Amino acid sequence: MAVDGIVVSVITGTNSGGVSILKVSGYLDTTTAGELETALYGLLDRGIFKIVVDLAGVNYISSAGWGIFIGEIKRIRNHGGDLKLSGMVGDVHEVFQLLEFHSILEAYPSSQDAVTAFASK
Repeated sequence: MAVDGIVVSVITGTNSGGVSILKVSGYLDTTTAGELETALYGLLDRGIFKIVVDLAGVNYISSAGWGIFIGEIKRIRNHGGDLKLSGMVGDVHEVFQLLEFHSILEAYPSSQDAVTAFASK
């Protein structure tokens, strides 16, 4: 799926834990957030609640982008799942820390680290 400024691809449960990965690249703001939201809701509507969002290719996330993750975390956890972030680049990770989202969402250096974290719970 692609919209100007963002590319979202879904890797569904190909690992042993059944964790799906949303790989995002570009920038995430009010004009592009709908693309990620559609992909995330597509997983949730199919009963997939173990999700890693790979942000290695994202260089900017606005409040609209952060809101997608925070807005669905309760629903995901109520279904026994979780949403984990991975691969955040410097500026994106800095904002993540400043907003104190680390107290709500777990972040990992790589998608593989995040997938492994699901297995260790």
